[in-house]
Amino acid sequence: MRVTVLAGGTGAAKFVRGLVRVVPASEITVIVNTGDDLEWWGLHVSPDIDTICYELAGLLDVERGWGRREETFRCRDAMGALGEPAWFSVGDLDLSTHLFRTGQLRAGEPLSSVTVELCRRWNIAPRVLPATDDRLRTIVTMDDGDVGFQEFFVRRRHQGAVHAVRFEGAASAKPAPGVIDSIASADAVVIAPSNPVTSVGPILAVSDIGAALGATPGRVVAISPIIGTAAFSGPADRLMAMRGLRTSAVGVAEAYRPFLDVLLADSSDHALASEIEAAGAKPCFTDIRMRDAAQAERLARETLDAIAR
Repeated sequence: MRVTVLAGGTGAAKFVRGLVRVVPASEITVIVNTGDDLEWWGLHVSPDIDTICYELAGLLDVERGWGRREETFRCRDAMGALGEPAWFSVGDLDLSTHLFRTGQLRAGEPLSSVTVELCRRWNIAPRVLPATDDRLRTIVTMDDGDVGFQEFFVRRRHQGAVHAVRFEGAASAKPAPGVIDSIASADAVVIAPSNPVTSVGPILAVSDIGAALGATPGRVVAISPIIGTAAFSGPADRLMAMRGLRTSAVGVAEAYRPFLDVLLADSSDHALASEIEAAGAKPCFTDIRMRDAAQAERLARETLDAIAR
C-alpha cells in the first residue's frame, strides 16, 4: 500500500514512527510543512522537516519531541553571552544540519534536493518532501502586530490574542517536485494529527495541493489532534476557533471538508459521530493518543484499517 502523509509538528513525527512499522518504508512519502521555517543566525532552519527526518533516522530526542538526542547547547549559550538572540534553541548537533542545508541552498540547490540528500546520508528509506521549494512563512497577527510562527510559538509560548494567521508567499508557491505525484498515486493519504491551521494549513495553501487531494483516487483520512474541546498540545484549539472552526473533532472534519473521506477521532468523542458525518467525513473512533512507539504502531494499523473499511 502506497501511503502519503501530510505532516507538521510532533504529532506527525509520532504517527510516522508507528507507520514505518506497518508499511514498507519504500511505500511511504511524507510531505512536510515549511511554514515554520526561519532564518536563524544566518542559517536556514526547517523545524518540521528536521523533526520528521530525525525521527526516521533514529536521531530524534523523543522525550522533548524535537531536536537530536544527546544534544548539547554550548553554541546557543555562547551566542547568548555575545548578546545575540538565543530564545530559539538550536543544539550543537542540530547546528550541523542547518549549516549543511544553508550551504547547499546558497550553492543553488532547492530545498527538496537538499532534503533528499540529507535522507540519503542518514539512510532514511521513506521519501521526505517539503511542501514547496519556494519561500513560505506562517505569519501570526497579534495585538502588537505581525510575528513569525516561531516567535509566536517558542518565544511567546503561544500566549496572547491571535487575530489572524496568513501564509506569506503561498500565492506564488508551487508544490515541490514529487508532491502532486505522490498524492495522485497514493492508495491512501493520511493527514497526521497536526494543527489544522499552522501545521497542515501551510501545506494546503500551496497551489494545486488541495486540488490534488480532491482528485486522488486514494482515500483521504485525517487523525484528529483534538480530544473533546482541547488540543493534545499547543494552540490548535484557539487557532481553530479564530478561524471559525469548532474546537472539536467536528472542526477538524470541517477544515478538510473538500477532500476528506474518513476522520479518526478519539473514542471519548463518539457522541460527535453524526456531526462528523454532516461535515462530510466517515467517523471512526479509537484511542488516538500515542504515548509510546507501540501505541503509535497501533494507531497506524487502525488508521489503515479505517481506510480499508
